[in-house]
Amino acid sequence: MESSVITQVQKEDLQVSPKTGPVSRSALKQPRSCNLFKALFCCLRAQDGSKPPSPPPTPPPSQQALLESQENGSVVKGEASLLPVVQVQDQGKICVVIDLDETLVHSSFKPISNADFVVPVEIEGTTHQVYVLKRPHVDQFLSRMGELFECVLFTASLAKYADPVTDLLDHRGVFRARLFRESCVFHQGCYVKDLSLLGRDLHKTLILDNSPASYIFHPNNAVPVASWFDDVDDAELLHLLPLFEELSRTEDVYEGLDRLRGH
Repeated sequence: MESSVITQVQKEDLQVSPKTGPVSRSALKQPRSCNLFKALFCCLRAQDGSKPPSPPPTPPPSQQALLESQENGSVVKGEASLLPVVQVQDQGKICVVIDLDETLVHSSFKPISNADFVVPVEIEGTTHQVYVLKRPHVDQFLSRMGELFECVLFTASLAKYADPVTDLLDHRGVFRARLFRESCVFHQGCYVKDLSLLGRDLHKTLILDNSPASYIFHPNNAVPVASWFDDVDDAELLHLLPLFEELSRTEDVYEGLDRLRGH
């Protein structure tokens, strides 16, 4: 199978510079252009079959302080909030954070004959074509999710790639906001999506992501989804809709998820 451009970087393969951030030792051996390709997409995820740490790791000090300032999952307000004020039509709805790569689409720099989108992305003055496949039933899934929830795109990919892909994917305007890599917390070799920084009540916040590493701060808010690459018979998103239909009616996502798990 063609190797994915969505790469995994192991913690032990990283060196962190206070000025430049994480640097892979393998970068010394690979052409610079190859490393730029890999850096463009979301990465740093758990390998297939891996499990998130238990208990979840302690967030960095700044995030921990915000968590401690909350009372029973109350809304975070002020400069720390990543999301704008809730729109009128979304008042009272649960906020669902939705991942992009391997959750809704699969992208590659290698030509794909049946690509749904071909997105030009400029890297260091050179334009490269990114070939994007849409996951089966993604249009139906997003349409219904937009009716039920306040939907937010949150990806660890760079905006220069993810923003134009989302423009083409979300032609109905389902996503109320888009968050990219710079909104993630780099923690122990992973880009983590810290839900406590969104400015939403954690008791009314869910995350849909194929990477357990993305939600290790809030595993009890997560709806896991299998990674997708090119299986045309995949029906994962379709199967998730009844679950989300039920969760949309709950007053507390923790109770709702426990109920669905049979706890």
